[in-house]
Amino acid sequence: MKRFFSLLMTLLIVFVISSGTIYGVVKLPAIFGDNMVLQQQTDAAIWGIASKNATVKVTTSWNNKSYNAKAGSDGKWKLKVATPSAGGPYEVIISDGTTLKLKNVMIGEVWICSGQSNMEMPVKGYMSQPVLGSNEAIAISSNNSIRLFTVKRASSLQPLDDFSGSWKNCEPENVSEFSATAYYFGLMLNKALKVPIGLINTSWGGTRIEPWMSEAGFKNFDFIKLPDKNQQGTLSPQTPTVLFNAMINPMVGYGIRGAIWYQGESNRNEADQYVKLLPGMVENWRSVWGVADFPFYYIQIAPFDYGPTGLNSAFLREAQLKASTAIPNIGMASIMDIGEKDCIHPANKEAGSDRLAFLALANTYGKTGFASSGPVLKEMTIAGQVVKLTFNNAVNGLTSYGKELTCFEVAGANKRFFPAKAFITGEAITIFCPSVNEPVAVRYAFKDFIVGDLFNTEGLPASSFRTDNWE
Repeated sequence: MKRFFSLLMTLLIVFVISSGTIYGVVKLPAIFGDNMVLQQQTDAAIWGIASKNATVKVTTSWNNKSYNAKAGSDGKWKLKVATPSAGGPYEVIISDGTTLKLKNVMIGEVWICSGQSNMEMPVKGYMSQPVLGSNEAIAISSNNSIRLFTVKRASSLQPLDDFSGSWKNCEPENVSEFSATAYYFGLMLNKALKVPIGLINTSWGGTRIEPWMSEAGFKNFDFIKLPDKNQQGTLSPQTPTVLFNAMINPMVGYGIRGAIWYQGESNRNEADQYVKLLPGMVENWRSVWGVADFPFYYIQIAPFDYGPTGLNSAFLREAQLKASTAIPNIGMASIMDIGEKDCIHPANKEAGSDRLAFLALANTYGKTGFASSGPVLKEMTIAGQVVKLTFNNAVNGLTSYGKELTCFEVAGANKRFFPAKAFITGEAITIFCPSVNEPVAVRYAFKDFIVGDLFNTEGLPASSFRTDNWE
């Protein structure tokens, strides 16, 4: 009997080995899986690990076409598949002798969503920090055309090949835990474009911008000290490169349309560096993806009372405003009207997300008939004690919704600012301050915490701004 069981176990082991369940099974990075969204109308990269020198065949159900790649001596392989116009669900079958089937795959528009806590904040809100209207939004969120991927927090001094996470269907229990900013952005795109939307949330609360850039991205920034790759001990998520290595690099090359970003609070005291680092990070990501000028849209940080120490956060907002014209195909959404004095996480997440979506719909997808940006200062003219400001993005005029404009200040050559009276005249603002006989500079909402009151008629707010460059 013992010989019988020994023979049976031997046969079972031989069968398991020959069937490929111990070795030879294709392994894919987490970014590829059931429920994923592939970017439409492109050559979408797929890669993974197979048996050494094996031939890998990928078959796509939307065109019943097969693609082949040969794995290297390390088992790594990569190929590209042609994707059609948006649609699905489809299947992708991957085989190197054993078969792996990816099910419920959609073809549509894919966006990376990154930043710190205001991007990470889930639809359900943080403890005692709500997201406005979230309960209803979660309850009605079932939508087979939106898919959600959240990258698990990780950091590394070396670029990694994979991270933890999985594609999830858009259902209440998944939406509840997903980034509110990303979800509302994707929801508007889905409604407007009527195509599947894939959202990849890779964010970490409290982090600076430097960890989200690769080592190559710092070649022009000698004011940043790169880490010793051999350092020991606990690794801070604030260390330059470490979040890019662990939470961006594993998906570099995955087919995307663009990226959205919500970060800056943790760099508040280095506005002069941030104005360079933000476009630098965008160019860094575009370079490693090999996709020139892919769209990148971001939310300007909201006004907040940071307390008596540190730099006025209006300088960081100014840096973000300047960055919005520094390189092509980039845009900023202002949320000057929804900041909260005592909470750094504004509850009205949908407003910021919608404004990101307006930018994408207008500038990436060519939609027209609506405004996509708030008023931006065009020109200042001075006649005696009267200052006149004209604005771009205000062809239909400006508004304060019937309220008095209270956020303008005027200064003379002595650099002392005084509150000013401001009046809307079409697409211009007329400003007068009896305390300043010879005005030379104007500031709008240039304080740590303030509620902006200037909008274009379409309801998009102006950023805080100033006409001076005084320290």
